[in-house]
Amino acid sequence: MREPADAGMEDAAAVFDAAAAEYEAQLARGLSLAGESRDYFARGRAGWVARRLRERGAPAGRVLDFGCGDGAAAPLLLELPGAREVVGVDVSRASLDLARRRSGGLAASFVELGAFAPGGDFSLAYCNGVFHHVPLDERAEAARTVFRALEPGGLFAFWENNAWNPGTRFIMSRVPFDRDAVPLSPRVARRLLRGAGFDLVRTDFLFVFPGFLRALRGLEPALSGLPLGGQYMVLCRRPADGAA
Repeated sequence: MREPADAGMEDAAAVFDAAAAEYEAQLARGLSLAGESRDYFARGRAGWVARRLRERGAPAGRVLDFGCGDGAAAPLLLELPGAREVVGVDVSRASLDLARRRSGGLAASFVELGAFAPGGDFSLAYCNGVFHHVPLDERAEAARTVFRALEPGGLFAFWENNAWNPGTRFIMSRVPFDRDAVPLSPRVARRLLRGAGFDLVRTDFLFVFPGFLRALRGLEPALSGLPLGGQYMVLCRRPADGAA
């Protein structure tokens, strides 16, 4: 879903409204090349975030899922240490409708981006594969929205597809809504987040080994500092004094 530089988020919303019903099937066809399901990667990301939170002694508290899509991550985010509530935000009304239907009984709510007012009351923000769909000239404001949503000292777990990984780029080319997206390299992502006011904590790379090499996955924690994985996470922090 390539967005021209002067296109707005309304265009992105239209694309994902149209794709909402087929989102899982389209994604599954792409991920089948890696030999794993959507759930495998979602659990891997959530587990990695939990690992870093425990290392820092930082409870998840109130969690913002920025670009939540159909809300599939909400149950996993609620399993993070100390998580109390998840608020999902997205531009796609059709995706949000799916999220609401799937979240019955969970401490989760879902809000359209245009109605979301960041108030500095989230302890953790999370996103996955969102910013490569944000128009280039709107990425800085999207990052600042997350910054404003976090309390001073709050953390942002920013997950993106690794533009340096040829396997990832091939998979994206086979997923209709990702085919023409504009990926962010880790270097670009860090520059974007610094520009929004965040302090960078660390960058980790995950999902090095595809399904047929799963026996080697025990090595992945030791390899997380190398730019090999199919995805990366930039963990960053709103400064404790709240200053941008």
